[in-house]
Amino acid sequence: MDNNQEDTLAIARALEAYYFKGIYDGDVSLLRKVLHQGTLLFGDVKGAPYAKSLEVYLEVVKNRRSPKDSERPFVGTIRSIEVINSIALAKVNVKMYDFNYEEFLSFHKIDNEWMIVNKMMSDTAP
Repeated sequence: MDNNQEDTLAIARALEAYYFKGIYDGDVSLLRKVLHQGTLLFGDVKGAPYAKSLEVYLEVVKNRRSPKDSERPFVGTIRSIEVINSIALAKVNVKMYDFNYEEFLSFHKIDNEWMIVNKMMSDTAP
């Protein structure tokens, strides 16, 4: 098992620069830098099942009013990152609007870049 500090830092940078910022700004081009084209998203939102392809998810982000534009609070927090060779799992929390998402993001190192290949999420807001 290899938990390389350099890889952990690269994943953390990708989460901050592309994932969290892309969600906050509603910037699909930033999200595409970290979400692999084959990424699938699963989970639940307000108790309802959630399953989307990457393209459907990005359309939602593109067409909603971003937290930045609505001047609403947004907090993205990295809880943990585990790296094993070319795969990794990041546990993150995203608070925005009336949602509190706990997320598991699966990463794979492709062409020397860490990319999210799967997103699982659950809204834990009351």
